[in-house]
Amino acid sequence: MFNDAAIQEILTSITNDDENSFSIIKCMMQGKTTDEEIAEDTEIRLNIVRRVLYKLYDAGIASYKRSKDPETQWYTYNWKFEEKKVFEILDEKYEKISQELNESLIYEEENMFFVCQLNGHRYNFEEASESNFTCGECGAPLEYQDNSAIISELKELKERMN
Repeated sequence: MFNDAAIQEILTSITNDDENSFSIIKCMMQGKTTDEEIAEDTEIRLNIVRRVLYKLYDAGIASYKRSKDPETQWYTYNWKFEEKKVFEILDEKYEKISQELNESLIYEEENMFFVCQLNGHRYNFEEASESNFTCGECGAPLEYQDNSAIISELKELKERMN
């Protein structure tokens, strides 16, 4: 699970702590449930373990059950890693990327583009014609840009995602 770059990226973005979060999650998956057990097993300070656990909890990737010790009256939190939620987040991310890719492909296929040779700004036909085919930034003439390579690249990327 942790060898997948996309999963690593999701966990790192949630916790802002790639080094400790992976150790903590691995420990949880091996059956350690309390923050104290996790801290002891990973040799990570307890406050860091708790910070990572709460970030995972806020994202829905970890859950806990709280119980009260009858003798000490202290609360104990037993944590669980919600592996299913990670895959749901990953699916949502791929769906969003796929949608953006489709929108980009449609935009490229349905438009004609002109580019400024001096600064590289790119305009669609409507924008270029409104400015008499001159760059709005520097006033240089705009040249037609063949976007067939961009369209091919987007189609190839879409195919790889499927």
